[in-house]
Amino acid sequence: MTDASTPSRPSPGTRLMFRWRKWDGGDHWVHECVYLGRDRWGDWFGQLPGWDSARPGRVVVPRHPNVTLVPPTGDFAYTRNAPPHDTPTYIDIAWDVHFEGAEPTGIDMDLDVVDRDGVGVFIDDRDEWDEHRVAYGYPLDIVEKLEALAIDLEAKVAARQAPFDLATADGWLARLHELGLDPGHA
Repeated sequence: MTDASTPSRPSPGTRLMFRWRKWDGGDHWVHECVYLGRDRWGDWFGQLPGWDSARPGRVVVPRHPNVTLVPPTGDFAYTRNAPPHDTPTYIDIAWDVHFEGAEPTGIDMDLDVVDRDGVGVFIDDRDEWDEHRVAYGYPLDIVEKLEALAIDLEAKVAARQAPFDLATADGWLARLHELGLDPGHA
């Protein structure tokens, strides 16, 4: 059901740009992706090898397909990288991820929950978090909420609790493949 408080979504298969910024409004990552659809966990996006992920001063071209879940809370973005990627799970702790018009946007809040082959599940970029929460003046209530969220997500990923079980995201990876989109730039 859609009402005035629920933004409309693009049609599955729509190519778009996912735009991240930092707390101070500065540009951050921009990812070429495709809207895959929505389930009980939230909105899913896909990215194929060859599509750009860029931020000021750096361009990364993925070698493996991936899908990203943004929950209705808008406080993280969970990316599942397809094998043989050495980081099957990467979660960006975020603030205010939402649709702005037809494209998703959000604030990257530095902390990440990562599952890396040979290392396991851990919270990454605590040093960046500590530096930016002072430099950008993150409100204390947001700091407390997002630190607790990172710890909670770390436990859920380690336990492979849905949607962080491989089967949930693998269904969306299959849907990305079924779209038959060409790798390469949008």
